[in-house]
Amino acid sequence: MKKIRLLVLSLTLTLVMSFLCACDKTQKAGSSNSDLSDSFRGPNPVTLVTVSMHGGTDPNAENYQAINEKFMKEYQYITIEDDSQSSDQDWKSKIAADFAVGNEPDVIQYFTDANASDVLATNKFVTIEEIKAEYPDYGGDTLPAALEAAANPDGIQRAIPTTGYWEGLYCNKDLFDHFELELPTDWDKFLTAIETFRDNNIIPIAVSLNNVPHYWIEFLMLSAAGKDNYERVPVTVQEDWCKGLDMFKTLRDLGAFPADADTIDNDYAGGLFKNKQAAMQLEGSWYLGGIPDQDKTVLCSFPVIPGGKAEPGFMVGGISSGFYITKKAWKDPDKRDAAVKFIMAHTSSEAVTSYWGGNGQAAAKVEPIDNMTQLGISGLNYSSGATSISSPTDSRISQEAYNTLIAGIVDISTGARTSEDLLSEVLKIEKGH
Repeated sequence: MKKIRLLVLSLTLTLVMSFLCACDKTQKAGSSNSDLSDSFRGPNPVTLVTVSMHGGTDPNAENYQAINEKFMKEYQYITIEDDSQSSDQDWKSKIAADFAVGNEPDVIQYFTDANASDVLATNKFVTIEEIKAEYPDYGGDTLPAALEAAANPDGIQRAIPTTGYWEGLYCNKDLFDHFELELPTDWDKFLTAIETFRDNNIIPIAVSLNNVPHYWIEFLMLSAAGKDNYERVPVTVQEDWCKGLDMFKTLRDLGAFPADADTIDNDYAGGLFKNKQAAMQLEGSWYLGGIPDQDKTVLCSFPVIPGGKAEPGFMVGGISSGFYITKKAWKDPDKRDAAVKFIMAHTSSEAVTSYWGGNGQAAAKVEPIDNMTQLGISGLNYSSGATSISSPTDSRISQEAYNTLIAGIVDISTGARTSEDLLSEVLKIEKGH
């Protein structure tokens, strides 16, 4: 009986010791798993405060929100607090006030031109150069010419753009093919086309000199002066600007314009081109969708005039907004990384394709979209191949000065007034503003 008691006691002690050992191993294992969890913990939760112009009835508001939703699914530790509104005057005033009192967001899509002056004056944006020093791939899908076009008035690049507009030389290619003409990619081919069409009772260039001659003002002056001299508003009359404007008389004397170019309006001129009564027309990207013949109409780079300083492939266009990172976000390492990821998500080729939708200037490398017409593809190739993008003159001088310039073109084309005289008046008005 005593032996039985000893055996039971021995077995009991063994079970207790086994249990204690098991508990100890479990505790150690639990401690080890906890340490492992700490080591592989994900990024810190981040709330990113964002503002964009894609609000209200903006056609890209839906695309913007879709990209945000996809972004938060991919980066679940990032929460976006977005306040996007239509970019009217009240909104611009609110943004300026927020920046003035230190209530700026982490990321903002905002103007890049003179409209951003008040906000830029607060010095609260990080430059692209500084961002790329830490994130070399930042803005990697964006075309260099688009980045340059989106630089602020002081020449510094701070914003990554998505879309803009372009202006270009539309050509009725079937008319060129009928007369076995090459497209006017240089000045000799341009003059040959003008002479051939004129001799065959086809208007070479559809234009209204009294109503909307401004496309020709821009391209002729830019072609003559080159990008830098064209974009710099001079204090005195510049020879290069005069050389560009003088080309109106040269072209008129060649018979390049409609006989009634002094009296028709721009809509009438457009009808001449659309109806194949004219071979060429300078117009903007917004014009593309209204052209009936989407298969035999193409875009062409404007040729450099003789002695012109422009680089072939130059283009008049505009990119007036982009995504900025504020210094407030940049100083916070977690927000800094989240802000970079956010902007790269909105400026990738895929995102820009959705914003662009086949219309205007895509700031990134994009591919033709489904059901895109031949003219649409031509417009994409033309704008994507631009070597430089310069904004129109009216973005740099006062409206009164610009209106005076427009009003003097008919007299320049007939020789009734010199380019020097007109530009002298324009610059005098500009100086008074």
